[in-house]
Amino acid sequence: MSDKTIEKPSVVGADVMTKELEEEEKTAARQASLLKDGWIDLRKRPMFLLTALIILCLLALAIAPSLFTSRSPFSDGFCQLDNSMEGPVSGHLFGYDVQGCDIYTRTVFATRNSIVVGVVTTLATTLVGCLLGMLAGLQGGWLDTILSRITEVFSALPILIGGLLIMSIWQTGNVWTVSLVLTILGWPQVYRIMRGEVISNKYNDYVMAAKALGADSWRVAFRHILPNTLAPVIVICTMNLGVYIAAEAALSYLGIGIQSPNISWGLMISDAQDRFLTSPHALLFPAGALSITVLAFIMLGDVVRDAFDPKMR
Repeated sequence: MSDKTIEKPSVVGADVMTKELEEEEKTAARQASLLKDGWIDLRKRPMFLLTALIILCLLALAIAPSLFTSRSPFSDGFCQLDNSMEGPVSGHLFGYDVQGCDIYTRTVFATRNSIVVGVVTTLATTLVGCLLGMLAGLQGGWLDTILSRITEVFSALPILIGGLLIMSIWQTGNVWTVSLVLTILGWPQVYRIMRGEVISNKYNDYVMAAKALGADSWRVAFRHILPNTLAPVIVICTMNLGVYIAAEAALSYLGIGIQSPNISWGLMISDAQDRFLTSPHALLFPAGALSITVLAFIMLGDVVRDAFDPKMR
């Protein structure tokens, strides 16, 4: 009699562990299937291949600009005033700017700052927004109320106006300060999406089953809820990367973003605007690089959304 009493809890415990493992396997399989189907659909889209090729070229420019030009904008004698505002010539495909600097080389080297601002800001806003959104969605109550009110305050401030205000106070413009300012203003969008996804998923059957089997809150959050809420976050973050690059260029154009001697497409456009009618090349080339970059990331976000959102299929 006593032997049976001792064996029974171990059997029940093993049964519970087996059910929990089965539930986790089902969740992993469901998420893997969603990602696999989305990736298969993504590879069939010509727009994805085109935008991916453009973005790979931009990343190569940002990582190794010396592969695309033998000159350096930071070397002595790079700028010659005698060449001020001259048009494209052999060996200088984009011509010269007002300081007599080679526009092609400056455009290539400016890619790094723009890409770094976009990537750093996107990663930071994703991390902050996802953590706070998951916390608010899971806990609810007074914590959700406080975070939601804080989010409303930041959301009411347009990113450019907020950037103008904060950067004018700091008065120090570089890649990291611009990224920090854009992160402060950009995390609420990711927070709202993550919070809504967590609230809509936390009462699903697989989550309730995991809780019934004894899984703790953190395990449920990161093992079951998070994988099923990432698709819309990935889509919005892909689009936002282009938006943040455009915001950096706008702030630099207004004179409070990235400052000289650093190079930015926004700074190049600002320097060339007054001479557009006589020397349009000085503005068109950096503006074209900025437009292609922003458009590539936004189009990639559209394609990713169509592939990973079941409602769009």
